Amino acid sequence: MKIAILGTGMVGETIGGKLVALGHEVRMGSRTPDNAKAAAWVKKSGAKASQGTFRDAAAFAELLFNCTLGNASLDVLKSAGEEALRGKVLVDVSNPLDFTKGMPPVLSTPPDDSLGEQLQRAFPSLKVVKTLNTMNCEVMVDPSRVPGDHDVFVSGNDVDAKARVKQLLTEGFGWKHVIDLGDITTARGTEAFLPLWLRLWGTLRTGDFNIHVVKR
Repeated sequence: MKIAILGTGMVGETIGGKLVALGHEVRMGSRTPDNAKAAAWVKKSGAKASQGTFRDAAAFAELLFNCTLGNASLDVLKSAGEEALRGKVLVDVSNPLDFTKGMPPVLSTPPDDSLGEQLQRAFPSLKVVKTLNTMNCEVMVDPSRVPGDHDVFVSGNDVDAKARVKQLLTEGFGWKHVIDLGDITTARGTEAFLPLWLRLWGTLRTGDFNIHVVKR
C-alpha cells in the first residue's frame, strides 16, 4: 500500500520504519516539505520512504497514520485538506494529552468525548480507526517485546475500515489478540487509559509492558 505517516516524532518513525520493512511505500508528512527529521528518516529507511508536507502525504496515501501530538492533530488534518483525506482510512494512534501543567500530563478532552471522535466529527468522510494508543511505540509494531498474551484495541464506525486495520495489525505487526470495542465513541475508554499507562511507565521504568483482558 501507499501509506502516510503524519508526524515526525518517535512514534511516526517507528511505525513508518516497520511499514517500509513490510514492503509498503511510506511518505512522512510534516509542516514543511524539507523537515530535517523526516529527511533523516527517509535517508535511513531506503527507497520506499519519502517525505512531504501533510497535504502531500495525505494525497499520496490510501491509508494514513496520525502520529502527531493530540493537541495538534485537528490542525494537522486541516492543513492536509478535506480533498486529500476524503474516503480514506485514518489510523489514529494519538492521545489528547495536556502538558501545560508539567508531568504527568492530563487528558484535554472531557469524559463524554475523545480525540478520535473529534477527528471523525471534523472530517465525516474520513474513516477514523483508533488503535495502538495504549502502549509504547516499539510494542505497537513488535508485540513480541512483551512476553505472553496481551491485547490491542480498535474503535471505529466503519466495519470495513476496521477489518483492514485489523489485518495490518495481525499480518503485518504480529498482533494475536485484537479486541474490537465498537464505534468511535469507545475511543474514550482507551484514551482514558493513558494516565494509568504513564503511572505504570514511571513505576516499571520501561515501556515494554501491556495489558491483557482475561475473560471467564
